[in-house]
Amino acid sequence: MLVNAQKAPTVQPTQRSDMDPTTAAASALYSGLMQNVQNTASNQASTTTQQSSNTVNDNVDAAFAKTRVLLQATAPATNTPNASTATDSTALTDFKDYMSKTPERRMRDSILKEMGITEDDVKNMSPEKQLAIGKEIAQRVEDKMKLAQADKENSATGKQVPETFLAAL
Repeated sequence: MLVNAQKAPTVQPTQRSDMDPTTAAASALYSGLMQNVQNTASNQASTTTQQSSNTVNDNVDAAFAKTRVLLQATAPATNTPNASTATDSTALTDFKDYMSKTPERRMRDSILKEMGITEDDVKNMSPEKQLAIGKEIAQRVEDKMKLAQADKENSATGKQVPETFLAAL
């Protein structure tokens, strides 16, 4: 099938040889009129469809707006939001306190927590016990530092082993 890419004229000329010129002209006008009516009808249909689509979208937007206003205007039925606000502020305060401490202080607090002792308990102890706890904390910090150093060395040698293996190939 051969397709012509040129635009076809809107009013089709008649190719019939049995028509006289007046009938041919009337036929051409009629076919042009029919095409205009069809175009107008399709434009009206698409306009109506577009308007109904816009109406639906407007109704959906209005429903969401009403729901939002109702949710903002309605007071909460329970005290749960107030409780979570208090918890949030406590958590926030605890976090700020933790972050304001030095790393050494954080480590000391974690070791005291492992031992089941608070800082106030340490302050209330005799100087000998405080010194013993201080030595215990120093020993644990030193142990943690050695473990960290060993892990660091293991990870460094772990990278060198494949390189040595590949170089041997």
